[in-house]
Amino acid sequence: MVDAATDFHKRMTRINKRHARLSHGYISIVGKDGLIITKPKRRTGGFPLRVISLMILVFFGFKVLLISQLGPQGYAERVQLLQTGTAVEQAGAYILKADPISSALADGIRKLSL
Repeated sequence: MVDAATDFHKRMTRINKRHARLSHGYISIVGKDGLIITKPKRRTGGFPLRVISLMILVFFGFKVLLISQLGPQGYAERVQLLQTGTAVEQAGAYILKADPISSALADGIRKLSL
């Protein structure tokens, strides 16, 4: 009798866990034998890696375009002006300072436009 109660509680725990997963949405699939099976929807969300990487790529492209339009000297002057500002402007200057990759890409863009 004790084994039956233990089995019952284990089964109820398993059913409750499945019910909790299905409460967030489910997909019904008809199996090969004609039985309708419900599966929980895959969780979407979490860390938005795609959005963050796209934002970084857009920022980097903007920086390259600024360097190509202003020229290395003009861009360096503007970043230097930011370094003398407030803490937020200094942080922006640190992020916006020209790196070798962005300078090389800007040179390539400048050569294409001539």
